[in-house]
Amino acid sequence: MKLALIGAGQRGTIYARYAFEKAGAQIVAVADLNPEKRQAAAEEFHIPAERMFEQAEDLFKLGKIADAIILATMDRDHYAQAMKAMDLGYDILLEKPISPDVHECIAIRDKAREKGCTIVVCHVLRYTRFFSAIKEIIDSGELGKVVTIQHAENVGNFHMAHSFVRGNWRNADLSSPIIMQKSCHDMDILLWLVGSNAKKISSFGNLSYFKEENAPKGSTARCLDCPCADTCRFDGKKAYLPIRGEWPATVLTEDQSEEGILKALAEGPYGRCVYRCDNNVCDNQVTDIEFENGVTASFHLSGLTNKMHRTIKVMCENGDIYGDDSEETITVTKYSSNARYEGEIRTISVNSEEGFHGGGDYRLTMDFLEALENKGQAAESRSSIEKSVESHLMAYAAEQSRVSGEVFYMDKLRGNTL
Repeated sequence: MKLALIGAGQRGTIYARYAFEKAGAQIVAVADLNPEKRQAAAEEFHIPAERMFEQAEDLFKLGKIADAIILATMDRDHYAQAMKAMDLGYDILLEKPISPDVHECIAIRDKAREKGCTIVVCHVLRYTRFFSAIKEIIDSGELGKVVTIQHAENVGNFHMAHSFVRGNWRNADLSSPIIMQKSCHDMDILLWLVGSNAKKISSFGNLSYFKEENAPKGSTARCLDCPCADTCRFDGKKAYLPIRGEWPATVLTEDQSEEGILKALAEGPYGRCVYRCDNNVCDNQVTDIEFENGVTASFHLSGLTNKMHRTIKVMCENGDIYGDDSEETITVTKYSSNARYEGEIRTISVNSEEGFHGGGDYRLTMDFLEALENKGQAAESRSSIEKSVESHLMAYAAEQSRVSGEVFYMDKLRGNTL
């Protein structure tokens, strides 16, 4: 199996590494704007100099040189690159979001149908043992039908600061609204668990904390010369030096020495004051959803939490399911007849596999490679483009509702986009 890597950042490299190390795939070319990341990928995957490109367009000029492409560039680049790749006959492992523009999402899906291309979208949560176990309990019917769900994505204040205040996804005009970029994952997992498309959506949220009016008195535009650094938890030295060699410090520079990190803080975007960036995405958002089968759900995204984790409570007719993916346990409760008794309770241990997202990245990559090997024979991938478009429509509707204050009816939205 031969793959080309477009976008050699953290996400693309993770998928390429699993394909290379676990499945023996060859990574035959790389394209990335960042020369450090491009060189690092070339060294890791033994890519010759003549197959290293700054621009994806230059890679495409070679024609079809691999079986498939791992496409993990910035959100607004996906459409043009995916369309060109399909013109050349490539199958695609596509980082989410498909595109910030729902019309582009539909166009990519339709072209995949037309060309017979396999596109698997990186909705990795469907592949985790945690959410897979919850899905199995629901589908078993032991608790009756699902009635309502409470779901939360706790982004982690340091992750919020890194990715959505200082980082690549800080500004919706340059990337995507946070509900699309970060939480199309969560829209997708709710769709999967409920087993029904959304009927209507309303959403509320804002940028509450990461703005200049909340900057400490006397603080400056950059961390390294800020007199408030010692008392600020977002000081770049506190955020990155203790975790050199780990995410997210590895995003700053390939040089993970103390000197390398300090140089990146002095010169790059991650040394900026979190209260004085050009960020405009929400740091909190709540979304209410009614599905076509009558199930309701509330989703709460917050960038003001102490750690990164997801919590979920699925309330069914005869019991509920509660889980916290950071604790790797799921509690299943069958309802009791009165308040004196807790009811029948059991706890399920969910041991995550290696890597990010509780092993979801690994299992997604293997699913993609299997789909390529059995093209035309295997069942549709768990995260195919056909299944993934709906989550993007939901995220789009949530953002439009947040901005307009209106309830969005999905039939009307689908009628305007499909």
